Formats: sequence, C-alpha cells, structure tokens
Amino acid sequence: MFFLKDLPSRQMLENYKKRFPEMSVDHVGAGLKLLRHASILLRRIETYFAGHKLSQTRFLILVVLDREGKGGGLLAKEIAGKLDISRPIVTNTLKSMKEMGLLTICPHADDGRAKWITLTEAGREKLGTVLPDYYSIIHNFMIHEAEEL
Repeated sequence: MFFLKDLPSRQMLENYKKRFPEMSVDHVGAGLKLLRHASILLRRIETYFAGHKLSQTRFLILVVLDREGKGGGLLAKEIAGKLDISRPIVTNTLKSMKEMGLLTICPHADDGRAKWITLTEAGREKLGTVLPDYYSIIHNFMIHEAEEL
C-alpha cells in the first residue's frame, strides 16, 4: 500500500532533482501517481473481498486453482510458486480455506508428503459470485479515476 495522499508537486520534485541529479522528475512523478492510484484500487478491492469473507490471497488462490488446475487441482507448492506470497502464508491460507469449505487438501497419490489442492463446489460458487463485481470495480476505476495516469 502507498499511503501518501498529497503527492509532491512538480516543483518539489524539481528541488529533489537538484540534490539527486540522476532522478527523472517525469518518471518519479508518474510512478508516484501510479502507486497512489494502485493503492486506492487495492483498498476498494480489499473492502469488496472482506464483504465476501475473502482476502486478496484467498481470492488469488481460487483464481489460480480455477485457471490452472490440471486434472482438477494443483500441488500446494505449485500454488505457492504462482503467487508472490511466502509459502508459510500460502500454507496457512490454504488451511483456512479448507475450514471455510472452499477447497480440499489431500495427500498426493504419488508423494504422500505433497498436498493436492482442489476447489470444492462452494469454492467454485464463491469465485463465480465475486468475479463479476471484482471486474466491475476495476473497470469503473479505470474509466472514472485512472484517467490522469
């Protein structure tokens, strides 16, 4: 998250450039705007997910399983490899999602240490419920608020 509401003015960035000549005022200004807009969008999405008892991590796990689940599922390590989240967080999130009834966790048939993860019907329904408004939030944000990017 990027929590700075009032971005530095062009003049402020020009003053920083005097101290840090390698800095590009245009690139830094554009980057700061991008960070600010992304932070606003993420907060909206997180608020939306919270209303559905999801987090961004839980949502992304549902998406990865739905999108890339070969033979109906994925190994836990494959899910962790597809997300930019630490393995312990993925492991804990998978356990909580199992408790919520969104997925199943079983030993893999060929390797008892490996965990095979599949979506339950409730997991598929949850994903089907949240995706339309998730895409709508992004769509509306890009139309109405990200024009200045």
